[in-house]
Amino acid sequence: MDTKKTTFDSRLLPYLLLAPQLFITLVFFIWPAAQAVKSSFEREDPFGLSTTFVGLLHYQRLFEDPNYIDALIRTAVFAVSVTALSMVLGLAFAAAVDRLTRTGRVYTTLLVWPYAVAPVVAGVLWWFLFNSTTGLMPFLLQKAGIRWDHDLNGTQAMILIIIAAAWKQVSYNFLFFLAGLQSVPQSLMEAAAIDGSGPVKRFFTISLPLLSPTTFFLFIINVNYTMFDTFPIVDATTVGGPAQATTTLVYKVYQDGYLGLNLGSSSAQSVLLMMIVMVLTFVQFRYVERRVQY
Repeated sequence: MDTKKTTFDSRLLPYLLLAPQLFITLVFFIWPAAQAVKSSFEREDPFGLSTTFVGLLHYQRLFEDPNYIDALIRTAVFAVSVTALSMVLGLAFAAAVDRLTRTGRVYTTLLVWPYAVAPVVAGVLWWFLFNSTTGLMPFLLQKAGIRWDHDLNGTQAMILIIIAAAWKQVSYNFLFFLAGLQSVPQSLMEAAAIDGSGPVKRFFTISLPLLSPTTFFLFIINVNYTMFDTFPIVDATTVGGPAQATTTLVYKVYQDGYLGLNLGSSSAQSVLLMMIVMVLTFVQFRYVERRVQY
């Protein structure tokens, strides 16, 4: 069979094709990241008129600040809860839809819709549902003997942002899990059924192990999502309150830098947050990926 190979005479063309993406990466990622690293070693007045080099002073003060340590712990709880809840629900929905033959597309469309909602809109939606005076959920919870007021109860506020953030991410996980389940060879499932394995056993012994690459990929995506993309949800629902009970690391960067005008500390926090995500990603690829069966 004859195969034709396309060649380009100009050696400059590949670089020209890459130039737009390289320009965007340089302007919107590398340059701001470099500015943040530089600013984390400086003390700058709120108007940006003068700067003083202070070395590692901002980093030292962060690790001595109990509010920052508390935000770090809250972020860990928030990230684990949202990742676990959204992935478990996404897998459960995908397994349910995968068994449908006629109405599968209808349910897929309905489950994908939440992903099209902007994060801030998702936050406002759940804020209205859990509003202590006019919301539907506090009314139903009161019937069950539970008094809900996330404006005063820090634990309830954390539960609210976990639910809102997980609801926003379930659709994304559902799509990938559904695609993974539909790619499982039917011959394996039929052979297991002939051997007498029920649906539950077939799922845990065949489908779930074959989903390990998808699960690993979604685990990384969900951790990064909880670290960065949940800022609008927190800002729209609890504004970091009550009493800093829902102030995550990314929201503390905003509070100290944009609201408090402490640019040096905010830059140091953003650098530490980026390093935390990089270390988590490295650990996941270095150790967790070993258990993945491709």
